[in-house]
Amino acid sequence: MDSKYLIFRGARIVDPINRIDAAMDIIVADGRIHSLLPPGHENAWPHPHEVIDVSGLAAVPGLVDMHVHLREPGQEHKETIETGTRAAVTGGFTAVCCMPNTTPANDSSVVLEQILTTAQTQGHCRVYPACAITRGLAGEMLVDFAELVRLGAVAFTDDGMPVKNPAMMRRALESAAALGVPILSHCEEISLVGKGLMNHGPVAEKLGCPGIPNTAESRMVERDIDLCRKTGASLHICHVSTEESVLALEKAKDEGLPVTAETAPHYFTLTDEAVAARGANAKMNPPLRSERDRQAIRKALAEGTIDAIATDHAPHSPAEKDAPFESAPNGIVGLETSLALSLALVREGVLSLPDLIMKMSVNPARILGLAPRGIREGAQADITFLDLEKSVVVDPERFVSKSRNTPFSDMKLTGAAAITLVDGKITYRLGPKPTSTRELP
Repeated sequence: MDSKYLIFRGARIVDPINRIDAAMDIIVADGRIHSLLPPGHENAWPHPHEVIDVSGLAAVPGLVDMHVHLREPGQEHKETIETGTRAAVTGGFTAVCCMPNTTPANDSSVVLEQILTTAQTQGHCRVYPACAITRGLAGEMLVDFAELVRLGAVAFTDDGMPVKNPAMMRRALESAAALGVPILSHCEEISLVGKGLMNHGPVAEKLGCPGIPNTAESRMVERDIDLCRKTGASLHICHVSTEESVLALEKAKDEGLPVTAETAPHYFTLTDEAVAARGANAKMNPPLRSERDRQAIRKALAEGTIDAIATDHAPHSPAEKDAPFESAPNGIVGLETSLALSLALVREGVLSLPDLIMKMSVNPARILGLAPRGIREGAQADITFLDLEKSVVVDPERFVSKSRNTPFSDMKLTGAAAITLVDGKITYRLGPKPTSTRELP
């Protein structure tokens, strides 16, 4: 494209960082927001330019998913950095934080640099790696925190496994705090999980499945909050699913502790009843819980006890998910359904649209230390344009992710990303057949 300036005309900017909720023309150049102009000021547009009419769309600070499994290196049959980031921009995300349970684990400079290099050459959005807390996620030896932060790690987590040793977790919190990066905690008391496959309760009993009690999550949440209390180090709790965990978080926030938390759309949308209907495509860790837990999660989002919505995008191949329930892996894909599922919270009055953008963009970025600036002059042009009325029927065969493991198949949803802008370039544009490109069309 020859034009220097790209002008997005007539969007409703919803930016809770800069407290903007107004129709504006957004002028982009050289990867940044050049200026914002009220409607009707076309005579002030700089030249040369190209105009894209976005009237009827909402423009929000680019969505950030702080919990994604891109699977590369080592599990490319499930997902790659290229396909995962393409799924991300299709879902409206301009940045993702990728988890370290790859093969080998992202616990060294070699693996970290491989991920960063691949993301730079093949990624469709920004990729911020989280590195492992312990070597090989084994819980026995801490990684070199300082070296990995120097090379680009934004957080540390053994996601997929808890750090069982409390002394090890305390040392990790202290090491991360000294470097100004967060620990993202996978809270799971393995001794209470046992052979559990799904939520403990009437549905598990009816299906004849061993259950996982809520305390398997909440006791580890309580332990890590206590370590936060003792160290003063920042702590982020991943994929909160239970009422008991919410109560522990409420207490921590009342104390003023530096604790944040995330949940995922499946925990405020579905219950363990979905396992009976969807089988292994509704199997995840932590598991889908009861209706009481679902309501507690929604209330915690509304009240600010839970700070962020993340997908926990966990792709698996069809062959893996088609296995018997007891041997099928945990996890579902989420990048291409998260936005519409989360917008349901706005339509149902649980959150306002600015509140939702805080939880899907601003708060995740802040937790990861990314210092978001929103939609204002001079800021990076990372913007998501939302079609709040777009009707979508979830069809896994149309996913751009390599994997299809979703419990939302055939569900009718409302809302979609219309345009995803990363560094001033259109990396996704909604059409009859969604496409993604690393350059402006």
